[in-house]
Amino acid sequence: MVNVIGVRFKPAGKTYYFDPLDMDIHSGDNVIVETSRGIEYGSVVMDKHELDSENFQKQLKGVVRIATEEDTERYRKNKEFEKEAYKICFEKIKEHGLEMKLVEVEYTFDGNKILFYFTAEGRIDFRELVKDLAVVFKTRIELRQIGVRDEAKTLGSIGICGRDLCCSRFLSEFAPVSIKMAKEQSLSLNPAKISGACGRLMCCLKYEQDTYEELLRITPRQGALVKTPDGKGTVEFVSILKGIVKVKLDDENEKTLKDFKVTDVKVLKRGKNQEHQNNDEE
Repeated sequence: MVNVIGVRFKPAGKTYYFDPLDMDIHSGDNVIVETSRGIEYGSVVMDKHELDSENFQKQLKGVVRIATEEDTERYRKNKEFEKEAYKICFEKIKEHGLEMKLVEVEYTFDGNKILFYFTAEGRIDFRELVKDLAVVFKTRIELRQIGVRDEAKTLGSIGICGRDLCCSRFLSEFAPVSIKMAKEQSLSLNPAKISGACGRLMCCLKYEQDTYEELLRITPRQGALVKTPDGKGTVEFVSILKGIVKVKLDDENEKTLKDFKVTDVKVLKRGKNQEHQNNDEE
């Protein structure tokens, strides 16, 4: 077992683990740590706790120090410098006529590198741009192409729910989202209604998927032949979250629609949609 703390470098960024050594560090503190990019300034989001050392392939790096007032002031100045660097890079991109959109600029805490993040439709030859930026800033320059989901996370926006985007507010990593999730949740397949600000499927489709999968496992599908307390019938409508199915009963005189709890019916023959889905999964 090893003692670790969780550190983030962005408000909704990924959490990285570091060895607190013998320092009295708590959640909310700012620390200086050594990363693969060099010395960085981060915020502690997890108090010191123990984890199995087998969870880490490499030895954890230790915290360099708890951030001082001078460190915080340097971090603030770096953020101001990033704004100026953004303007300069934006103009350079226009001068070179490159089909790319500048999204964000990061200035490493130790000043050894500036990272420019951009989006583009395809591959971009930015070698001349890098040379120009190196002449202006006289430090290492790195350009990184990111996807539209990362762009939305960085820039932020308002979702169709009227709230800030989940990715920019609290999601540290993107989970895979598929159209199958929308189908199983009986949502409209209109792209405009199930796509986020980034143009991809909304991340929130993932939130309730586990619940839907469990309910679908025990709920008869539309078209299934079932046995109810009032006789046999065919499922005409399913309310998954309420746990109710509307069944067309096979009466002698007429066919009657009646609601039953899922727990009160027994499937005699699965519906065609369910059979097709099971075949696809196999």
